[in-house]
Amino acid sequence: MTSSNNQYQGPDQFPHKSKSKRLRRASALIPVLLMAVATIGVAWTMNRVVPASSATAESEFCVADDASLIVPEKGVLFGVNLDWDNESIAQYKTNLGHAPAMAVQFTDIPYDRETWQHTLDAVDQVKQNGGALLLTLEPHAGLSAVSTEVIAQLAEDLRELNDDGVPVVLRYAHEMNGSWYAWGQQPAEYIASFRRVADAVHAKAPGSSMMWAPNYGGGYPFVGGKFAAASESDNFKLLDTNNDGALTMADDSYAPYYPGDDVVDWAGVSLYHWGNQRPWGSNDQLVENHKFADMLTGEYSGTAGDDIQVPDFYHVYGDLHNKPIAIPETAAIYTPSRGGTDELDIKQAWWRQVFADSFASTFPKVKMINWFEWQKYEIEIDDTVDWRAAGSPHVRDAFVADLPTWLHYAQDVRACKAG
Repeated sequence: MTSSNNQYQGPDQFPHKSKSKRLRRASALIPVLLMAVATIGVAWTMNRVVPASSATAESEFCVADDASLIVPEKGVLFGVNLDWDNESIAQYKTNLGHAPAMAVQFTDIPYDRETWQHTLDAVDQVKQNGGALLLTLEPHAGLSAVSTEVIAQLAEDLRELNDDGVPVVLRYAHEMNGSWYAWGQQPAEYIASFRRVADAVHAKAPGSSMMWAPNYGGGYPFVGGKFAAASESDNFKLLDTNNDGALTMADDSYAPYYPGDDVVDWAGVSLYHWGNQRPWGSNDQLVENHKFADMLTGEYSGTAGDDIQVPDFYHVYGDLHNKPIAIPETAAIYTPSRGGTDELDIKQAWWRQVFADSFASTFPKVKMINWFEWQKYEIEIDDTVDWRAAGSPHVRDAFVADLPTWLHYAQDVRACKAG
């Protein structure tokens, strides 16, 4: 993205427009489902010992027809965005020592039966591992293509998954505050579409919940994207929250897109370490102290400047709106082709902030954190980035050793007993 004054944070920019297409080509290795697990604290069969500090979470919880029960009273769901072309949940479970409580699938909407079949084909595999599905729906044909008929089919499909014991968190049209997606920077149309989807899902698929998930606001309004709000348009006027006639970081990057407390079950924001300053992709930029928490609370300035801050996402949507907060994607950039700081040093500096011992108690509204476990080409730096925390044995072992006791994994999610 091109912006002379603002900082862009996160790989969910232009290169991720093709993410769902790559994922859809993976036939049966994509979503995550809930399986009734009779025993908590399962001992994993593997060739290495899982550190005791990361083997169990603080508390158990169960999932029933009411999708809100997937939110643990204490602790945080640990999830993963897997490269399904190259790794299954079963492989990840063996590699990391835990099956994730949440896993992420991307698909277009509208979708045809062949596309939806990719989700259905994955059921038998993922049922063996437990957990739940974070389904990200991307209306690349535009919000107008998500018709009443399309929404009704979605609700019926989700109901079938729920009836089969699969809880779903639906992340609909994410990063709507960005300028790179066909549904971006159209607040009125987006809110109306989200509400229509939510109404149908809540009515027909009670085992599914709705996640509202804007892009992190650093770099807003993301000048240069194909779908940026046109000056003087109705959308532009709605986004000009301080009414100064300009769209800048001084405007609220989240609030104009919020669909309402009655239809939002989760509030999510993806937070990545892309580096501290341009050009991105250097391995010489270690994470600044408190960066992860500062991004979540709007206190991080970085190259965005010291005079303008991003809204406090945690306080506004966790405290004031009383929503469980999710980090649907997070990771730290490491570019293998470039020299500099060691991969472990870069990634560990980030995950030790994300998974700090005190994080869950400091931010008790955070209920889900999903690691972006991909090695992929990123157009921003014209190079391949390894975002993975478990891509090599020595990095994986350090990651597992640092995981805190407050995380929930698939084995911690069980079916509620009748009565």
